[in-house]
Amino acid sequence: MASFFQSRPSGGGIDFKNSSSAGAGGLASSLLSLLYSFNALRVIAFASALEGLRRTAFFLHSKFIAFFWITGYFDEQDESFDWMMVWLAKQPAWARDLDISTDSFVSAKDALMVPGEVEDGKLSPIDSGLLCYRPISLLTVSIWYHRRYMTFARITARTGRRGRMQETLKICVFARHNRVLNELMLEAQKEYNAAKGSRVRIYTADSDGDFVHVTFRPKRKIDSVILEPGVSRLLVDDARDFLSSKAWYAARGIPFRRGYLLYGAPGSGKSSIITSIAGVLNLDVYIVSLSSAGLDDSKLSQTISNLPEKCVVAMEDIDAAFVQSLNRDDPQNDADNDKPGARPQPTGKLSLSGLLNALDGVAAAEGRLLYATTNKYLALDEALCRPGRMDVHVEFKLASKFQAEKLFYSFYLPVGESDNSEEDVDLQGSPQSGPSTHSVPETKPSGRQSDSVSAVEEPSFFGTSHRQRGPKLRRKQVAELAVRFSEAIPERELSMAALQGFLMGYKIRPYEAVDAAEGWVESERQARLKMTREVQGGR
Repeated sequence: MASFFQSRPSGGGIDFKNSSSAGAGGLASSLLSLLYSFNALRVIAFASALEGLRRTAFFLHSKFIAFFWITGYFDEQDESFDWMMVWLAKQPAWARDLDISTDSFVSAKDALMVPGEVEDGKLSPIDSGLLCYRPISLLTVSIWYHRRYMTFARITARTGRRGRMQETLKICVFARHNRVLNELMLEAQKEYNAAKGSRVRIYTADSDGDFVHVTFRPKRKIDSVILEPGVSRLLVDDARDFLSSKAWYAARGIPFRRGYLLYGAPGSGKSSIITSIAGVLNLDVYIVSLSSAGLDDSKLSQTISNLPEKCVVAMEDIDAAFVQSLNRDDPQNDADNDKPGARPQPTGKLSLSGLLNALDGVAAAEGRLLYATTNKYLALDEALCRPGRMDVHVEFKLASKFQAEKLFYSFYLPVGESDNSEEDVDLQGSPQSGPSTHSVPETKPSGRQSDSVSAVEEPSFFGTSHRQRGPKLRRKQVAELAVRFSEAIPERELSMAALQGFLMGYKIRPYEAVDAAEGWVESERQARLKMTREVQGGR
């Protein structure tokens, strides 16, 4: 019997079960991909909306701050930064968050001294350094000032080409006008001036041409710089008249600048009178060194243009930028450079024309008092010395007998002594004339004692000891000793610096100073003669 059933071919036909399974998997994968894409779009849309809201909020906040708040930034290189730092250090809101420093530069600049610390030479129990407070950085503090809400923050960031750390003080005031900020700055300035006391701020120019505050100098009385009669008063009166004549200069179209050329012997008081004048006029001193490394014409012009309107500018040894030899005592160089019409030879990148343009060019600062000093007056170019650049020329000579007498009188006059004082003289058991019996035996620089001193071996000593007190003299006695001292000093032969150095060796021994003056003058002459012979013998 034939079979009607046939087997399915092994290699052909369709598997409907497997086909339906594959279609369902692909559809599910497509649906998941679509769902993921939709979620991604939702995330993107949400993030975009959130960013838009953030920018809108930031924009509205900026507008709100600009409309209702006044923001001020105080750079640390500006003097107003120091005003605000001293003022803030005294505020109760900052009393719990303060930086403590013993850095003498910081304490002298913009910090609040710790109670008990004294700056006049009297040491407190803590003598390792001057303790001071400063407002802490990286902290925002809120205070109320004249019923106005304010926030303060110290911000530190790296700026400049060399990445130097620079600090900025940010102040935000909740107000519609800047009247409150003006009152705050005026009050801070008064606080700072009160804390500053009788000191002069000294600035120097950095490598970028900006001025940086480096230290304070105590104000000197104008009479403490002993010059010929009338010289100090002439310089002060002329400077005062200039500072009060701004309208007069403007009405006549004359640049509001004044230059003083102080020339003469080294150690005659040229640099000292500059600081003294600045103290009398309550001005700061800005030092411009023409011999600085890397100083060229453009950098000097930029430095001069950065000067404030009212200040004292000191250019010491103005000849050093152009004289080839740095040894001012070289007779050959002196002979060549002091000839009339001799021209300085530039040694660096700074040229004479660059200096002239910086002094009275278009970008030159106005309202400043420029004091230039030199020991080689005849070596300077005539264009540098003409009026308009150096308006007043003052010669500082070697010490006269008058100056020697005044120096001795001021050196040994008791502090606080009145003209009509009749106090008894305490000479430590010695008569009215003669040295104190407790004074240190006089010695020479070599350490050998004089013949009048006992032959007992003692440690070699040159100078004066601070362990002993000098004789207590009246004005009349000091005046008599001053006359005797001036009689032993030759006219115009020694500098005031040399005389002061000699008297420093006899700080508490005025009688011995008078007795030793004549021998000291002779030794100075012999030393100069020996030096001259050595220089001539080496040629």
